[in-house]
Amino acid sequence: MCGIVGYVGPNDTVEALLNGLRRLEYRGYDSAGIAVIDETGGLSVRKRSGKLARLEELLADSPVTARGTGIGHTRWATHGGPTDVNAHPHLGDGGKLALIHNGIVENFAELRGEVEAAGIELLSETDTEVVAALVGLEVAKTGDLEEAFRNVVTRLHGTFTLLAMHRDEPGKIVAARHHSPLVVGLGEGENFLGSDVAAFVSSTRRAVAVDEDNIAVITPDQVRITDFAGNEVEFAEFEVEWDADAADKGGWSSFMAKEINEQPDAVANTVRGRVHDGIVVIPELEALGDERLQNVDRIVIIACGTASYAGQVGAYAIEQWARIPVEVQLSHEFRYRDPVLTDRTMVISVSQSGETMDTLMAVKYAIEHGVTTVSVCNTQSATIPRESDAAVYTHAGPEVAVASTKAFIAQITALYLIGLHLGRVRGTISAEAQAEAVEQFEELPEKVREAVDTHDQIAQLAHWMADTRSVLFLGRHVGYPVALEGALKLKEIAYIHAEGFAAGELKHGPIALIDHGQPVFVLVPSPRTAPLMHSKVVSNIQEIRARGARVIAVVEKGDTSVLPYADDVIRLPLADALFEPLLQVVPLQWFALELSTVKGLDVDQPRNLAKSVTVE
Repeated sequence: MCGIVGYVGPNDTVEALLNGLRRLEYRGYDSAGIAVIDETGGLSVRKRSGKLARLEELLADSPVTARGTGIGHTRWATHGGPTDVNAHPHLGDGGKLALIHNGIVENFAELRGEVEAAGIELLSETDTEVVAALVGLEVAKTGDLEEAFRNVVTRLHGTFTLLAMHRDEPGKIVAARHHSPLVVGLGEGENFLGSDVAAFVSSTRRAVAVDEDNIAVITPDQVRITDFAGNEVEFAEFEVEWDADAADKGGWSSFMAKEINEQPDAVANTVRGRVHDGIVVIPELEALGDERLQNVDRIVIIACGTASYAGQVGAYAIEQWARIPVEVQLSHEFRYRDPVLTDRTMVISVSQSGETMDTLMAVKYAIEHGVTTVSVCNTQSATIPRESDAAVYTHAGPEVAVASTKAFIAQITALYLIGLHLGRVRGTISAEAQAEAVEQFEELPEKVREAVDTHDQIAQLAHWMADTRSVLFLGRHVGYPVALEGALKLKEIAYIHAEGFAAGELKHGPIALIDHGQPVFVLVPSPRTAPLMHSKVVSNIQEIRARGARVIAVVEKGDTSVLPYADDVIRLPLADALFEPLLQVVPLQWFALELSTVKGLDVDQPRNLAKSVTVE
């Protein structure tokens, strides 16, 4: 959630920090601040509640000049509300030390009592100020920032990424991670720290992922990493695959609009390099060995939110092609239900950021129980893929808008590829069926582009429905999780009631919600490839239309059977039934975006939400 950036080097420190924080705004936050060692050698702090623009206004009114050392933070409130006082950085050692924090310190109440007993007056309600005060007390004892920092982090319970700097040790930042992301950016005569590579990708694409329970110390010319005990740790460098321009709006009205338009490329890039001679071969799964994959007798997909709906879609395909029972569980419920796991179970985690705390803890639980773990992720060298036995990256590029769009489609694509790979290895899919699926993938980017082109029709529809207070979504089979995703998008960015239902469940209770004028999106399966389901859904449309619903039918081109019963029809390219979700979801994404826009809301940064959820 919170954004973290650190900089040591010869350039304008304030601008380096602000540039990093701007690129981390997508993570969700309610206050922002920086601390720098200024040109006088003193420690200067500027922080404000609200958006980054308020901090920039403060800096314009009260400028600070610095070239050397600084840390910056955007906070998503946990302990204490979004106020100037609660904003980070927080100070210790009589104002000589500054510290920022992402996560939650669960034993902060006990530690706060210790700090107050030492005679230190705390100004904020935060757990972070307690940590800053503790580090300050240790610096006073040891005279060394790194030693003091290590003494404190080993006492903290919960989740954290911490960065600290001290006036008496300019040109140095110490940082620690425990269940929360931290990466180092490697420059020439300068180095960076961030909660995400976006914090520094405009300056360098060379990066290092800091492992769990490690401490990084950076100076302009050196990066050193140790474990919490102080032992030196070797680390590997990687190159960020995308550049800073990929994370810019590029002329679009919002990041979400840009990312919806990037979905054809997200699909193509995820498939690229994984289809050879008409069959799907995923190198990451090849490394596990065919025997290991052949022995799998059950798959559990774990994810949260949008990713869980991608998992539900993927489960249909994996079961059909690989003939393995698949269930989808919410990550935050998985480990608390004492699940039945064996050495023949495969757990597939789905997370755009690869840092989703609920999912990370579920993966750790699975690893402890000796199961095979596979990660579907969009972020290089994130924690979940690094801890899993194999990682299947989606290559969708950076997704900045909080409401996920292209990551959802890319996740479905990756799960389908996994299903085809497993089916081939296990001998459960015919060569003909594999070839047909590959052909669908080859045609998919252009078909997704046609789905993106429904924008103008959807924008007009959203304009007409500007005062709508509730929208329902219906789907069957793979259309059901798409209905859930369409409803989630409206909740996330338009702030209205929305529900997705399995169409067959309608008559078992939800039909009571249907009243005159109630908007209902209906995802209609193909009459060519799913004729039985198609007829059932047409019957559902007749049921709700007879009760006064306003029906918006999402159909494939050429399907005229719904015309007598639909108020609005959105037509999509022809595709096999399993591939329809990748097309059907696009107009639902556009509808959420356009309704939010008509209502004058912030499409990219909806209230109370964060892009990467790093607390459980």
